[in-house]
Amino acid sequence: MYDVNTHDVRRFFADVWQKRFAPLQLDALQQKALVLLEAHQEYAPILENIEHYLEHEWLPEHGQSNPFLHLSLHLSIQEQVAIDQPFGIRAIHETLCTRHNGDWGQAEHEMMEALAETLWEAQRFNNGLNVNNYMTKLRKLVDLGQEDQARINPHEVELSDKISWRK
Repeated sequence: MYDVNTHDVRRFFADVWQKRFAPLQLDALQQKALVLLEAHQEYAPILENIEHYLEHEWLPEHGQSNPFLHLSLHLSIQEQVAIDQPFGIRAIHETLCTRHNGDWGQAEHEMMEALAETLWEAQRFNNGLNVNNYMTKLRKLVDLGQEDQARINPHEVELSDKISWRK
């Protein structure tokens, strides 16, 4: 989901919810989203009245949680786990799922805090995503410490490195 705005994300989830009775019409990403929506039935009233919620702001300072951010973080974690990127995230996810008796949702809820905090830090300090900090936060969830060797952050890779990689 690149180059999308808030309305696009909200409509995406609402569209998937509307098509929930015809899951064969959904592409792979929509099918993943449907599993999330079925696990979060509390969002149904919002999804069924999406036009009312296109401009709505959920404010953390009022104890509110943005359901679309929540769902998007789930999808992000699932995509990271699927390709094991950053490397090691799949093993952390599996460990947390085991710890929670197979409850992937609970495992991802723990992981989401690390992802959300890492994204917030990148925005606050106007930096790229710090993979090392992210993985350290995730590793702490499964009683592992900081990694022995630092990873290169995507925003630290120089253009010349990217070009030589393609050759």
